[in-house]
Amino acid sequence: MRALRIRTFAVLGLFFILLVPWIFFVTAHFLQTKTFSLGGNQLQDLRNQKHLTETIRLIETNTDLWTDPGWQSRLQTHLRKANLDAVILDASDQEIYRSNPVRESALLSTERFSIIEGGQVLGRVVVYLPNSKAVSMIAGFAGLLLAFFIVGIGMRRSILKPLDRMSIAARQLAAGDWDVQLPSSGITEIAEVRDGFKVMVEGLRKSHRKQVELEEERRFVIAAVAHDLRTPLFALRGYLDGLEQGIAQSPDKWAKYLAVCKEKSAQLDRLVEDLFTFTKIEYLEAELNKNTIDFKLILQKAIDSLNPLARQKHISVIMDHSADDFTIFGDSHLLERAMNNLLDNAVRHTPSHGQILVQCDKDEHKVRFTIQDTGPGFALEELQRVFEPLYRGEVSRNRSTGGAGLGLTISQRIIRRHGGELIAGNHPDKGALLSGWIPSADSLGGR
Repeated sequence: MRALRIRTFAVLGLFFILLVPWIFFVTAHFLQTKTFSLGGNQLQDLRNQKHLTETIRLIETNTDLWTDPGWQSRLQTHLRKANLDAVILDASDQEIYRSNPVRESALLSTERFSIIEGGQVLGRVVVYLPNSKAVSMIAGFAGLLLAFFIVGIGMRRSILKPLDRMSIAARQLAAGDWDVQLPSSGITEIAEVRDGFKVMVEGLRKSHRKQVELEEERRFVIAAVAHDLRTPLFALRGYLDGLEQGIAQSPDKWAKYLAVCKEKSAQLDRLVEDLFTFTKIEYLEAELNKNTIDFKLILQKAIDSLNPLARQKHISVIMDHSADDFTIFGDSHLLERAMNNLLDNAVRHTPSHGQILVQCDKDEHKVRFTIQDTGPGFALEELQRVFEPLYRGEVSRNRSTGGAGLGLTISQRIIRRHGGELIAGNHPDKGALLSGWIPSADSLGGR
């Protein structure tokens, strides 16, 4: 059904209210007069007067036949043709003849006269004349009531009921019930309100779902961080208590205890730094301090900062690039942090005497990079969850390696904040393969 504007519906309703009574009026008039002419009242009156005169003459000239069934039958035929009815009463007002026992006299005009012969009243006659106006007016009024009833039903179904159901849906939303049923309507304005309401409901549902997810993630982060902080703090406090109580009595034990304390404090520092960066990117949505930078230098700085750890495990870090211009537009501090996390992940999970290959190239609009190690790679379950906050694999990427489970998450979100993407996979030869891209400065219009 085609949608209608409210003003169109109102005009059609008014037209319908005016049309239906008129149809009823004309139909009733036709049934009474056998003609559609509404202006021929004078002609109709003349015709009725002629029929009345003939009827009176027929009754007056046949007073002796009033009780004769044959004559009554002829009178009945005459009255039917003339669209009249008559009642003949005797001198004592006893009914002798009635042409139509069920005809109602309230809607008809009547002519009453007495039959007198020789100065004596023989009887009285009542003739019912057709009164088309009264019947037509009643039919028109009935049509008016019917038209109002039909228009009212249409208004209730198309306007009032949808608005009422949307009001109920709004109360359901206020009560936290998102499973609301929105009504349809053939009125354009109501349909537009429904569509807008539906968009609002979807937006509120997504916002609520996002809020629930963020709340669950916040609780998970707090619980995980509390657990991760407790482990190094417990160890740090134990070794410091040992030093305070004099358990380390030799220089070697002092050096061992201090080394463990230093290691645990470094873990705490790394965890706090990861949490600060994660919170800044995920929740604070801080503006990036963007400048034109050379992405190749970002990679080189990250390699240089991880070289001491790599040398301790006799891991060689090789950088390979196919061009000289890797200009991008971004926050150098955050991007260096992202690359540090990726390389640190590679170093921590590459066995001794392994190798890490860092490659960088450029196409027309993107600066691409890959970091490949010779470690065990990612398990299938890890590939599906490797970028989840605080996720650590059960075997190769667990808490014993020193990771807090936020490094890859932070790196991916930093790169996404720069308009790029980071994905994890495994190299066909062996080892984990982290690859990503960032829009080049040329593709951003040289901002």
